[in-house]
Amino acid sequence: MSAASPELSIIIPSYNEELRLPATLDRIAAYLENDGREAEVLVVDDGSNDRTAAVAESFRTRIQSLRVVSNGVNRGKGYSVRHGMQEARGRIALFTDADLSAPIEEAGKLIAALETHDVAIGSRAMDRSLISVHESLFREFAGIIFNKIVRIILWLPFVDTQCGFKAFRRERCGILFEQQRIERFGFDPELLYLARHHGLRAVEIPVRWGHSPATKVSMWRDSIQMFIDVFTIRWNALRGRYPRKA
Repeated sequence: MSAASPELSIIIPSYNEELRLPATLDRIAAYLENDGREAEVLVVDDGSNDRTAAVAESFRTRIQSLRVVSNGVNRGKGYSVRHGMQEARGRIALFTDADLSAPIEEAGKLIAALETHDVAIGSRAMDRSLISVHESLFREFAGIIFNKIVRIILWLPFVDTQCGFKAFRRERCGILFEQQRIERFGFDPELLYLARHHGLRAVEIPVRWGHSPATKVSMWRDSIQMFIDVFTIRWNALRGRYPRKA
């Protein structure tokens, strides 16, 4: 494929990530050098007030296809992923957390799954033996409860909607990001709900994962908002805010 349309776009939503980005971009650069696939890397700066954008730009000599996309102000991870997906040019678009909790080397599993599916999502819950560093028991319990609510309210079959490691056949999945409304951490169930709503095939893939103690997710504030977001998604659906293509 030409440089204008790479095979793979890697999107990294980033808010105040000047300390973690160097190791992350080093690892992604090494992965792409070994993989040999034509790829681009998009760092989406979510209104950071540190040197996130400058640190990312400093890697352009190592990753020539790297682009820094700015949200201008802080909008949230969901908005950053949507922005990155709409800026991406790859046949496949994958987003990953800035701390690489799921190692970038696991991307091959998701990319392979897209041979027969439209969406491939990394999962921590399908095989917990692949988790190198666990969350606290309280966080894990909250995650289990959240997943049960997602399954009941949105009728989704997945055991882990929140792993920040997902890949999409970009052109077929464009409508997901056109209709996505949730801008913060509750956006993952919305994307998966929309995929089913529009008849796209999604599959859950177990991946290696390690919890980062520097996570940006607040156990209280963000968890409460995520629970609200699940009901908001159902309300949006009932109000016809996710129209199917004619």
